[in-house]
Amino acid sequence: MSVSENIIQLKREIPDTVTLVAVSKTKAVPEIMEAYNTGHRIFGENKIQEMEAKWKEMPKDVEWHMIGHVQRNKVKYMAPFVSLIHAVDSLKLLKEINKQARKNNRVINCLIQIKIAEEESKFGLSEAAAREILASEAFQSMEHVNVLGVMGMATFTENEAQLVKEFQKLKAFFDTYKNKYGFTEISMGMSGDYAVAIAQGSTMIRVGSAIFGKRNYS
Repeated sequence: MSVSENIIQLKREIPDTVTLVAVSKTKAVPEIMEAYNTGHRIFGENKIQEMEAKWKEMPKDVEWHMIGHVQRNKVKYMAPFVSLIHAVDSLKLLKEINKQARKNNRVINCLIQIKIAEEESKFGLSEAAAREILASEAFQSMEHVNVLGVMGMATFTENEAQLVKEFQKLKAFFDTYKNKYGFTEISMGMSGDYAVAIAQGSTMIRVGSAIFGKRNYS
């Protein structure tokens, strides 16, 4: 199936309450425009400078989501336009986002990344560290960041019970602090596990290969 067919099919499958972030990293603008031409507007990238280049080239009604690990020294490149930063995993990074957002006269939406996977390679804060940041005076005084909720990456596994356990962990954290901090978004689920994530309460899924293709499964 084509990119446009894939994205239309996927949107039919998922509930209206779930936001689809089409992960366009490494994909060329013509491919991304195929998805855009179906009416889709939310795209996710994991490298800031690649995202900046695409932002310059593509229509300005696209919402760009930064879904990869963020280096503080590169925040300035996306601060003028980024819609949502998914993977905020330190107070230092939040401070830098706040600083660059202030320079651009913006409030930048963010998600706090919680480590839910057992894999060592995954980034993210422990629940205790996340609680500490949210409760800190430094965070409370930031006027140019808006934390909408949390993000997590599950272990890369076909063991559904493990995925459920990890997604439930993130959902429990979200539910505990939802009212206190006004959380509305829980970003969890990718091409291989988005159905499980949605069943566990995800409001936002990050899907790349199921839209743009990557591996040949036949």
